[in-house]
Amino acid sequence: MAITKVTIIEKVSEETNQSPSKAKDTIETLLEIMKSTLASGEDIMISGFGKFCVNEKAPRKGRNPATGESLVLDKRRVLTFKCSGKLRDRVNGDRD
Repeated sequence: MAITKVTIIEKVSEETNQSPSKAKDTIETLLEIMKSTLASGEDIMISGFGKFCVNEKAPRKGRNPATGESLVLDKRRVLTFKCSGKLRDRVNGDRD
């Protein structure tokens, strides 16, 4: 099961002894900063966690699977995440 924003807010509230509303404001502000930074095309690197990268995809040939008709897919931006070595080790059970 995936962790939800509500669960994150509850954990931040408990860990920092903040009220749930203050923790919610903090998390919402962080997420808005991340969204606006990524939307502007900038990358985000969080030491010990990983890097969110915005990559440009060039236009490419494609086809409609229902009709078989060829078409050109527009260029687009995609978001990728590359985890840090520390996070990878922790996920794999190699805790420091």
